[in-house]
Amino acid sequence: MSAANTINKVLLVLLIINLIVSAASLSYIASVSNISSKLDELSSKVSELATAETNLAKALTEMSKTLGTYGETISEIQERLSGLEETVKPKPIILGTTDKITVLDPAKCYDFYTWEIFNNIGEGLLKYKPGTTEIVPGIAESYEVSEDGKVYTFHLRPGLKFTDGAPLDASAVKYSIDRVMKLGLDPSWLVSAFVEKVEVVDELTVKFILKKPVSYFPSLVATVPYFPVSPKSYPADKTAEPLVGHYGPYKIKKWVRDVELVLEANPDYYGTPPKAKEFIIKFYKDASTLRLAVETGEIDIAWRTLKPTDILDLKARGVLTIEEVPGPYIRYLVLRCNQAPFNDVRLRRAIAAAIDRDKICNEVYKGTVEPLYSMIPKGMWSHIDAFKEEYGVRNLTLAKELLKEAGYSEANPFEFELWYTPTHYGDLEADVALVIKESLEETGMMKVTLKSAEWATYAAEYIAKGVMPIFLLGWYPDYLDPDDYTTCFLHSEWSPDLGVFYNNSKMDELLDKASVAIDKAERTELYKEVQRLMAEEAPVIPFFQGKLFIVFWPNVRGVILDPTMLLRYYLIYKE
Repeated sequence: MSAANTINKVLLVLLIINLIVSAASLSYIASVSNISSKLDELSSKVSELATAETNLAKALTEMSKTLGTYGETISEIQERLSGLEETVKPKPIILGTTDKITVLDPAKCYDFYTWEIFNNIGEGLLKYKPGTTEIVPGIAESYEVSEDGKVYTFHLRPGLKFTDGAPLDASAVKYSIDRVMKLGLDPSWLVSAFVEKVEVVDELTVKFILKKPVSYFPSLVATVPYFPVSPKSYPADKTAEPLVGHYGPYKIKKWVRDVELVLEANPDYYGTPPKAKEFIIKFYKDASTLRLAVETGEIDIAWRTLKPTDILDLKARGVLTIEEVPGPYIRYLVLRCNQAPFNDVRLRRAIAAAIDRDKICNEVYKGTVEPLYSMIPKGMWSHIDAFKEEYGVRNLTLAKELLKEAGYSEANPFEFELWYTPTHYGDLEADVALVIKESLEETGMMKVTLKSAEWATYAAEYIAKGVMPIFLLGWYPDYLDPDDYTTCFLHSEWSPDLGVFYNNSKMDELLDKASVAIDKAERTELYKEVQRLMAEEAPVIPFFQGKLFIVFWPNVRGVILDPTMLLRYYLIYKE
């Protein structure tokens, strides 16, 4: 091979290599140019993205500001909703009273207001249907009476338990009744005078064996001394005031004596739950502060006792609701019949003829009470106006004739002390006593000296000891039956306890017959005879019957005033 050929071949190879390299370079350059284009495109996209990011940041900033405002608004709305919930949430009822709780023990308490509390935190085997005198089942769902009327067998509702967790069964009922009789305190006669013994038949059956048939025994069973209490909370040998150990629509949440009692719904109560989950009672010193509290809205209800002038004034203003009904509360004079001077029936009758009922009712009480002419109140079956039949509305002529027969005259007047207690029956008691004094002295043949004593001395010492020859008393019913307004005053066995000391065998016979008779028509006629004999002999002299007044704001509902004079807190609510 020649050198020229070799060189040519080399040159050809180099040319081919050059062409290959050039093609590769052109391809690379073209590729790079495309990448640059892509990079330019990417750069443009990045620029757009940056702009979008900037815009997004601005939008987020604006959104943050807006959300902050919304957050504040939402917070405000939540606060308002919370306030609205508080407004919509059922409010407790607040009741004000000038009454006081004495002893929170069914074996000891014997006053109207403490019985009212027990009728809201407790319940008997039987109870009164609200607004009526009808007896209906309570914690006993049924009962039977033996043919001879001496045995009552009660069947308890199953599954009941006291607020301290103890079971409310037949043994607890027996324990409670035995405890009342064993302690023998003020209200115990409502049990011991009638019940011989109590027997447990089984867990839910309890038997009451009576000393004698008593036609009104169901009414007795509805009273507080028959309310069962827990053996776990109430000792057998002494009184107690636990906040638990009861069974009723409400249970006690808090109690500060003479200040406040807070009740809350009892979730274990068998019946309809209370309308208000919480019920508060505030205790006030006097009628003036009670009136101020209800007028300012500090309380929803004012209940026992506002002055008659307050009632009239509040009626005239027309802002608050005022309800009234005739009540079984009565006022009367007691005359000590076993000693001079009132062992002389003529002197008793002279006072009965001379007393001015209308003046007491209209001048002292401004028409908020009404004259009464029998110890059995108006509205109760068997009532008759026996004293009006015997003496008329008032008869000064007859009074003078009787005084003259008894040896008195204007020159020799009948002189005696008339006693009253200044605060127990309200601020007007001194005025009542003064009107009675003046009405008796209108005869010109009586001279009356007024004397007073505080209730503790008056009731606990002077009445039963016969210290006072003639004195004022009031009566709230223990049970709604004519027997409750007659036997304790007029039967020789019981009248000394109330300072009457009256003894009449005919009266005893009438009362005994009426207490055991089953037929209501027969009992009605017997009590009419009792009333006529009472008016004729005048050992007690009724002069007025009270009315029940309750004042409350217009949004309060469920207030029921009934003959028991006990307010059912568990029916009351606010709209």
